[in-house]
Amino acid sequence: QGQLVDSGGGSVLPGGSLRLSCIASGFTFSDYAMGWVRQAPGKEREFVAGISEDGGQEFHAAFVKGRFSVSRDDDKNTVYLQMDNLRPEDTAVYYCAARTPKKGWNEFDYWGQGTQVTVSS
Repeated sequence: QGQLVDSGGGSVLPGGSLRLSCIASGFTFSDYAMGWVRQAPGKEREFVAGISEDGGQEFHAAFVKGRFSVSRDDDKNTVYLQMDNLRPEDTAVYYCAARTPKKGWNEFDYWGQGTQVTVSS
């Protein structure tokens, strides 16, 4: 059974940066596209960013373009989300997720436990 473990969340000032990490186990990491999804209090989960299984393509929600970037290291079975120029509205629990290539960014096979990101002055 696949498992994802998120880490790297915390509290930062507006304009600050954080790097989230997600370590995968229990499945062939290089066969899966990896994504990040967030959920703010009282709101539904929303797709943030993703990277294809071969690392050749990145996908970003419009609200994070130019501020967030996603990368993966298949040797370490790890996916990262670099978040720069953070805004208070980025406050949410961030989840990493894995999906097979045929699925879309709204359907994942495995989920991490989530890591809290708080942006506040």
